[in-house]
Amino acid sequence: MADNSTLMSDTGRSLLADSSILDSKITESSKENLFRGSASDDEEMPQIETRVVLPKEAAKCEELLKALEEIKVPYIKTDSVEEYKNSDSPEFETIFVIADFQDPIFNDLHKADCRVLGPPIVLHCARKGEPLPFSCRPLYCASMLNLVLCFTGFRKKEELVKLVTLAHHMGGIIRRDFNSKVTHLVANSTQGGKFRAAVSLGTPIMKADWIYKAWEKRNDIDFCAAAEEFRKEFKVPPFQDCMLSFLGFSDEEKKSMEEMTEMQGGQHLPVGDERCTHLIVEENTVKDLPFEPSQNLYVVKQEWFWGSIQMDAKAGESMYLFEKLDSPELKTSVSQLSLSTPNSNRKKRRLRETLAQLTREADMSPFPPRKRPSAEHSLSMGSLLDISNTPESGITNGETPKSCAKPSKNSTPFLPKQSARWQVAKELYQTESNYVDILTTIIQVFQVPLEKEGQLGGPILAPEEIKTIFGSIPDILDVHTKIKEDLEDLMINWTESESIGDVILKYSKDLLKTYPPFVNFFEMSKEMITKCEKQKPRFHAFLKINQAKPECGRQSLAELLIRPVQRLPSVALLLNDIKKHTAEDNPDKATLERAIESLKEVMTHINEDKRKTEAQRQIFDVVYEVDGCPANLLSSHRSLIQRLETVALGDDLCDRGEQVTLFLFNDCLEIARKRHKVIGGFKSPHGHTRPPACLKHIILMPLSQIKKVLDIRETEECHKAFALVVRPPTEQSNLLFSFQITTEEPPKENWLKMLCRHVANTICKADAEDLIYATDPDSIEVSTKDVDSTLSRASRAIKKTSKKVTRAFSFSKTPKRALRRALMAHSSVEGRTFFPASENYLGGRVASTSSLAGIHSPSLINLPSVFEKRSHTLSRSTTHLI
Repeated sequence: MADNSTLMSDTGRSLLADSSILDSKITESSKENLFRGSASDDEEMPQIETRVVLPKEAAKCEELLKALEEIKVPYIKTDSVEEYKNSDSPEFETIFVIADFQDPIFNDLHKADCRVLGPPIVLHCARKGEPLPFSCRPLYCASMLNLVLCFTGFRKKEELVKLVTLAHHMGGIIRRDFNSKVTHLVANSTQGGKFRAAVSLGTPIMKADWIYKAWEKRNDIDFCAAAEEFRKEFKVPPFQDCMLSFLGFSDEEKKSMEEMTEMQGGQHLPVGDERCTHLIVEENTVKDLPFEPSQNLYVVKQEWFWGSIQMDAKAGESMYLFEKLDSPELKTSVSQLSLSTPNSNRKKRRLRETLAQLTREADMSPFPPRKRPSAEHSLSMGSLLDISNTPESGITNGETPKSCAKPSKNSTPFLPKQSARWQVAKELYQTESNYVDILTTIIQVFQVPLEKEGQLGGPILAPEEIKTIFGSIPDILDVHTKIKEDLEDLMINWTESESIGDVILKYSKDLLKTYPPFVNFFEMSKEMITKCEKQKPRFHAFLKINQAKPECGRQSLAELLIRPVQRLPSVALLLNDIKKHTAEDNPDKATLERAIESLKEVMTHINEDKRKTEAQRQIFDVVYEVDGCPANLLSSHRSLIQRLETVALGDDLCDRGEQVTLFLFNDCLEIARKRHKVIGGFKSPHGHTRPPACLKHIILMPLSQIKKVLDIRETEECHKAFALVVRPPTEQSNLLFSFQITTEEPPKENWLKMLCRHVANTICKADAEDLIYATDPDSIEVSTKDVDSTLSRASRAIKKTSKKVTRAFSFSKTPKRALRRALMAHSSVEGRTFFPASENYLGGRVASTSSLAGIHSPSLINLPSVFEKRSHTLSRSTTHLI
């Protein structure tokens, strides 16, 4: 479709002539007048005062009147503009402010070439402290101020005139010809030179609705039509007006590409449909087309499809045309390799040499053949210390091909040494060279283009997403590049006494510094790739394009990124093999042992660091899951040991029968109950919404306060129950907390042994078994009977309702701090000292309440002392345990 952006009016003037021409002429004439005035000092320039005329609705806008007063512009309110419309007074420059550009008054003023502004532009100038703009055209708002627009593909003159007029009303500048100064191309077609130029320059290509919707927001002073969030809604999608068909793809790939086509504004049709505009061909599987394509059908490679999505605009088809295999050049090359063609020995020998060369080139690739999807293994890391595999397994995985893919800096060939030690050392160098090539490919093909500024269509990924995916890959590449260079020098100047172990020992500290940050967060890197690939079609297209490049060996980014995880175990295997073929009197024997130990130390550190990282993440999960969890739970030396779901059997921590979760850490025990009312989710600064906290914090108890662990014997009325005898530092008597385990795992016996072992470690006691005591449920008055019955649940509901009603109708609500001050004042008068209360322990609150029961105060009348009996009973029942 040809460009039709130049339309002529009846007067012969182009509607799309640059709107800046008249402004420039006015500026030049004003400069000439300024220079004339400055040349003659005797002549004074006449002062022209600006006045604003506010007809009808504009005169009633208080905000507009206030804005004019702020910029010190006089205004006149009037119902008729006739007396000011044709006024040619040399003393005044009249500006009309019209509230509605559809009003008949506006048409009259526009025909009379009067200066007309809208209220939003006046408010905009007042906010910025600027004078009213001088515009040769009516200017309503500043939504498109400083935007340069160009139009293409519009056939109807009326539609184009309307769009141009609205753009002028919003402060936009119109260019007839497309150039680098154009900020936005408004397109009604994806054909033509202007469209191709905009794609190549990365200029945003917009629909006509962009202008219409911007005009609807004309009264919003803060609105800008170039805002990214608003603009991206009206960008021309890559496959607008395109009908696509797909040939040679699997059913799964075809379905995915058809869904992507719809997302990008196109439609898909069966192969052979006459309405099809583009046939996308899988060039690796399709040798010939099943039909003769028409002249209007573009037959392109799949790279055109993914490239268009990555650029967020339709790419040019000429660079991606599919070439059939029956071309004369291809026939010639195929005939030279045909086994039935040569008749002489010379031709056969040439053929064998050619095939041998092709075989060597294939062996030189650092990438193995691409596996079928069903044969691809999981990318889980496993243990880095597992080096029980053989070196051949590394070769199978593509770690140790026979030759490096890229030429080395030193072209001197290796001496033909044939010793077994030399052969394994050569293999170590070749795998190191290939590994460096793979790391270079990851950075040059994937990371650098993603970080590049000025990408067509804008950045594909955010900087924090790129950092999460690639991590410390550049640092790892720097270290291994140095290792490769040292190994290369060693192989060129080879002697049996050359020390290979020294090369590894030289960089062991660098390996220890660079590998843990990447390996520990490798799973997070994979998750980020998967997430971005699903949520960002441009990133998915970017991966598809680069995966098909020869340097990637048709492997995905996730498959390439697992190589650093596999590299150190592979090096350890090769060093072991070199040590086996090293003589006992060779100085490198001991050096190799130290090098292997240094690699094991690095891998041990990686595994330990990984466990610490996972432990810290588990603690953060607990903090987010438990509402009101103390901040001091977060500690670098703390780790989560076990989580246990229970039911409370007593009323000390919470109501009997409530669901309680115990979090056992290596030095403390977090106890939380199930929330009765779940609040909304937590939203992190990065925009990730976490699930709402489902637990409520009760107590964070150091393990040193657990004096005994009671294993309650199984009876008909008591099952899977245990209790903790606790003495906080603020209590003079023991507290008893009893629970019933509600899950099958872990078994009660294992849980109690685990708990006692960590308690013993905390208090530096050797025998953890001494902390466990077996007891009957009757001796401590504990029972699991009817703990979760209907009557019990109803009783708990009545208690909660009663507490709420009591709090709601209490007229003597005294703050906690006031109660403490009253208690301290009373104790100082009577000469008595009370035990300080602790907010973290219920026992502390019991002691304070019991003490306050005897205080006579107008604000403390009849405080209950119901906990005294319970504390006395508990002390009597646990006396024989201490």
